[in-house]
Parts: sequence; structure tokens; C-alpha cells
Amino acid sequence: MSSPDPQVRAARNLSTPAPVRGPVVAVTGAASGVGALLTERLAASEEIKQVVAIDERRGECAAAQWHILDVRDPAIAEKLRGADVVVHLALDLDLETDAAARTAYNVRGTQTVLTAAAAAGVHRVVLCTSAMVYGALSDNELPLSEDAELRATAEATGVGDLLEVERLARRAPKAHPGLNVTVVRPAVLVGGTDTALTRYFESPRLLVVAGSRPAWQFCHVEDLCSALEYAVLEKVEGELAVGCDGWLEQEEVEELSEIRRMELPSTVALGAAARLHRIGLTPSPAGDLAYTMYPWVVSVSRLHDAGWRPQWTNEEVLAELLEEVAGRRTVAGRRLGRKDATAAGAAGATVALLGAAAVVRRARKARRRI
Repeated sequence: MSSPDPQVRAARNLSTPAPVRGPVVAVTGAASGVGALLTERLAASEEIKQVVAIDERRGECAAAQWHILDVRDPAIAEKLRGADVVVHLALDLDLETDAAARTAYNVRGTQTVLTAAAAAGVHRVVLCTSAMVYGALSDNELPLSEDAELRATAEATGVGDLLEVERLARRAPKAHPGLNVTVVRPAVLVGGTDTALTRYFESPRLLVVAGSRPAWQFCHVEDLCSALEYAVLEKVEGELAVGCDGWLEQEEVEELSEIRRMELPSTVALGAAARLHRIGLTPSPAGDLAYTMYPWVVSVSRLHDAGWRPQWTNEEVLAELLEEVAGRRTVAGRRLGRKDATAAGAAGATVALLGAAAVVRRARKARRRI
């Protein structure tokens, strides 16, 4: 029997697409935020064989295979079977969430995912924390090496949870031989996010603590997703930071934002922030202020060495952030209504910061007298 004509064979080869040999990737927290963006990105990639999306509700990515469950459910192990890589993004860092409930979800969820991934035969888990774990300290180098000691404390929103996630990441390969863990630490994340650091730019004045030396480094969510994709494809591994190249000094931020500063002594600013949080007026503890006082800029050398480059500059990300928060007014981490915002804008940040606690106390006393 004669073999087919070479031109016929070539036509058949052209008409039959080559099978995708890339990894099967599971993404937790896939229905919203960074998880939703990454799920869409991976589903569209020719280097990814399949995306398994896991969340407590179904997201919009039709190309993914969806499983609806809580990441703390041990049944997740069965859903991860067949996956090569898991990207765990199901973290709750909402400012308004009860702190104890937030910690219970974040820590237990990460523990369950790491254990389930090992049981399912997954060979790599990618975790996402924050460059905040390095801590914001007056003696930090500019920039910090990715190998720098994690010197943060649990005094800022969610940072205690992220430090525990980091500890779990370091223990996992010892507890589960054969499981590789990559940790990605973004700088100030911008792009549909709501954090104490993005709310800083919703204030009528930028609070500057006297004697501090803040430095601002941002990370756009699109750059974070591209860095996570690098980790998924094993182009980079270990503990790595992600963000824009370089940083902005406070004076540059003020010039670009056209928001004037309000400078206060550290004892006044920190004391007022602590009191406002203690009486429940603001969601941000005093520890959040440190990240606006001292530098925590990080090197992104490991990603650079792997060929990755950010698509956004600090200036561009700041401009996007300012556009996102336009019309919002926040004082000491508390987002104000329209009436409150008008008053805060007229009175200035100092009156709002230092007078808010007294106003609330007077209002409570007045209600009790009625």
C-alpha cells in the first residue's frame, strides 16, 4: 500500500491542531478580584492545558472548569486531583471583615489547600501574600532584597495572617516532600482593590507623620497576574517580589496627585489612629500608618532575571489609582458618606482626624440622653 502524498500529509497536519502540553492549573478565589483576572488570563493562554476554578460562587470565565466550595472544605483535595499547579488566591483582606473571622478563614484555608494539594499529587503551589511582610521600618534599605528578613508585626490589617501564610509556605515542603511552594509578594496593589493604602489617597489631605521618610512603590493587578503566570509556568520560583521598577518619594506623590499634605507629630497621629480604631470609628489599626511612614520598597530582581518586566510605571499606577478613588472621601481609613465628605473637605484632615473621636463620643452621649 503506497504512502499518502506529502502534500496530503501536510494538509492533514495543518488541519489538526497540536495538543496543548502545558500544565493543568487550579485557581482558588477565582470568581473575583485577582483570582478572576488570573483565571481569564490562564484560560486564554496557549501554554496552559486547562484551568480549574474554585470559589464559593461561579465566576464569569466560561472556559474554566468550575467547582463551588469553601477552600477550608477537605473535599477540595478531590477537586485538585489531576492539577499540576495550584494558585491559592482565596484570601480575605477586607478592611471591614471581623479580624478573628478573617484570620480563621485565611490561615485555615491556606492549611487546607496545601495539605489537599499534596494529597492530590499537585507538584507546585503558588501563594500570594504582600511585600508588607517585610515590614515598614525606618532602617529599611532602598530597595529591600527579596531575601531580606520578614520584620513585619501583626499590627497592620491582615499582615498577621500573611505572616502565618508565609510560615505555612516555608513548612509545607518539609511536611509534604515533593511539594514545591512559590510565594509572590506584590507592592501596593492597585486595580479594583480597596485597602488601607489605597484609601490613603481618598483623604482630603495626605497625612504625613513628622520625621518619617515614606517611599511609594505600586503594583498593578495586571503585572501581578503576569508574574503569577511566570510562577505557574515555572519560569521563576522561590520567594519573589513584584511591583513597578523604582519608587516615588512623598514629594513626588504629592506633586503628581495634587493633594496637599497635612503633617502631624508621630505621637499625635499614632495616638489618634489607635483611639479611633479602638472605639470602632475606623477599620484601620494604627499599625497601618507605618506603611505610609517608612519605606518598604522591594527589588524585583528574580522576576527580572527570568525575563519578566512590569508593563506599568509607578506614575501610571498612581494615576489609575487616583482615577479610581475620585469622588470618594476617607479619613483615618473610614470611608465617609457624601455629607461627611463635604464637611471633611472643608474642615481639613487634621480636624477630621483629631476631632472625629470626640464628635462620636458627644453623639453617643446625646443619644443616651434622648
